[in-house]
Amino acid sequence: MAQSKADDFETSLKRLDEIVTKLESEDVTLDQSVELYKQGKELARRCTALLNAARKSIEDASRDDSENGAAEPLTDEDAEDEQIPF
Repeated sequence: MAQSKADDFETSLKRLDEIVTKLESEDVTLDQSVELYKQGKELARRCTALLNAARKSIEDASRDDSENGAAEPLTDEDAEDEQIPF
């Protein structure tokens, strides 16, 4: 199941990149731009949700490890915030 989420994230991110490139090319009509923007917003939401779920999973695993004397859990300072262009 983890592979499915990774594939979904990679596919969504690739499509988002294609949309951004197309919007930047200026070879689209206003109606096409609006539709691409809507698609991009939905893809950005999906990517953000998948990233948040992955981060929580890592934090949970790290917390379990720290309870057993292993690595410390991740903090906000450990994570790099990347802005999605929507």
